[in-house]
Amino acid sequence: MYSTISKPFKTAFILCIVIAIPLFLSSYLYTRETVFLWLNGDWGKMGDFGFVFFSLLAEGWMWIPYFILLFGWFKKDHLFILLNFLISTLLTQLPKNLFWSQLSRPMASGIPHDQIHTVKGVDLNMWNSFPSGHTATAFTIYLVTVFFFPKKEVVLLGAFYAIACGYSRVYLGQHFPLDVAGGIVVALLTVSISFYIRKKDTDVKKIK
Repeated sequence: MYSTISKPFKTAFILCIVIAIPLFLSSYLYTRETVFLWLNGDWGKMGDFGFVFFSLLAEGWMWIPYFILLFGWFKKDHLFILLNFLISTLLTQLPKNLFWSQLSRPMASGIPHDQIHTVKGVDLNMWNSFPSGHTATAFTIYLVTVFFFPKKEVVLLGAFYAIACGYSRVYLGQHFPLDVAGGIVVALLTVSISFYIRKKDTDVKKIK
């Protein structure tokens, strides 16, 4: 098991923070609706298809093949892998359903619908906006992957995957950029808590 945090992981972690901060600040300074309209553009049919695809790659079911893959390679770190799934789910679903269940998504926010780019065939949700669960899943998978495969190529390719998944939620009219920032924070907290518990568990095993 890894006992230290690698430089590539630190780079990925900092990158996540760098992405989240401007989304929070701009949403605070200019309102979440304004920032949404800045980013919710129409990239044509290729953009529609591509971002629907990336949104699917951030669905909750992605954890299943991901688990199977990681468990096969890193059986001794099963606790760390499982914790990331559980904590990410809790940090996403509890706030969405207990504290901000009536927080509107773009289509229910009062923005004129003709100003929102949507994609035909994509069912739009109206509530439970913050944080974005898809974004939390994508960025958690990204950070965990870099943790296990600390290479520059993984940092770059993983960042492309996570950013595309997060942006897809804005492109499809499902979330505000503020929600995406919240999803990134969930990922950062998830991996941090999981790593802390993993380290404590490792220390206990060393003592025994």
